[in-house]
Amino acid sequence: MENPHNHVFLGSRHAEHERRSWIVVGLCLAVMIAEIAGGALFGSIALIADGLHMATHVGALLLAALAYRIARRHLADPRFAFGTGKFGDLAGFASAIALALIAALIAWEALSRLARPVPIDFAAALPIATLGLVVNLASALLLGDHGHGHEHGHGHGHGHGHGHGHDHDHGHDHGAVSEDNNMRAARAHVLADAAVSILVLIGLGGARFLGWAWLDPVMALIGAAVIVSWSVTLIRASGAVLLDMTPDPEAATEIREVLERDGARVSDLHVWRVGPGHLCAVVSIGGAAPESLDEYRRRLGAVAGLSHLTIEIEPA
Repeated sequence: MENPHNHVFLGSRHAEHERRSWIVVGLCLAVMIAEIAGGALFGSIALIADGLHMATHVGALLLAALAYRIARRHLADPRFAFGTGKFGDLAGFASAIALALIAALIAWEALSRLARPVPIDFAAALPIATLGLVVNLASALLLGDHGHGHEHGHGHGHGHGHGHGHDHDHGHDHGAVSEDNNMRAARAHVLADAAVSILVLIGLGGARFLGWAWLDPVMALIGAAVIVSWSVTLIRASGAVLLDMTPDPEAATEIREVLERDGARVSDLHVWRVGPGHLCAVVSIGGAAPESLDEYRRRLGAVAGLSHLTIEIEPA
């Protein structure tokens, strides 16, 4: 059965994030093609290797851009009971796992080089590392947070069996509720690569000018540890949304306190995130003399980010 109302729970900057993602995909793709073609033309295996490394980030960024597009194209699809706002979290989760795999490969290569040092072609390696740093810093700027750091939620209250109504909440929400995990993952990929490029430049500089050949793989290991840390944070954040964990305990407490203000009793309450800046709540209210549904919807209209509300009033 199709829903009688819309469930559009995309972030307020969804279109802007989608556009920026495609721009960065194009930029990284152009650099990847140039490096692989240049390496094949000039016989530089280091340039080809860096181009293939860039391909992994192109794939991750492409996943982010496609998640934005798919979520937008399926807004009205009734098969998605609570809209398509979680597409970004799904893409962010997959991208975070890819980030961890990249870190594992970097760590493996670094350990191999510590055990069996290989000669370094500084003339080829330094320009490549510099190019990678410039491209990733430019990508990070394009994917940076250029907005006001908040999402706008529109609350809609639905009382089952007692009528329907709509409230509009224009509060500002922050933290776990408003975070766009898809953009966060895309930004982590380019920042991770930029961090690795900086560490590589330090390692190469130490190896070339101080003779510390061990510094290059050690810097790579440090970079891998940083990437793993970011990956774990992303997996936790996006996984929590996918598993419908309560993103903001304070919002759940606020809902309970608002509803129980006049002696009513909240016997059941579920709050979860259905998109960046959008909370959904299902609540059962009991008591000797409960208020009307309209009154409860009016009270909850002040809860920031509450975009979908289902209220059940239990008989006395």
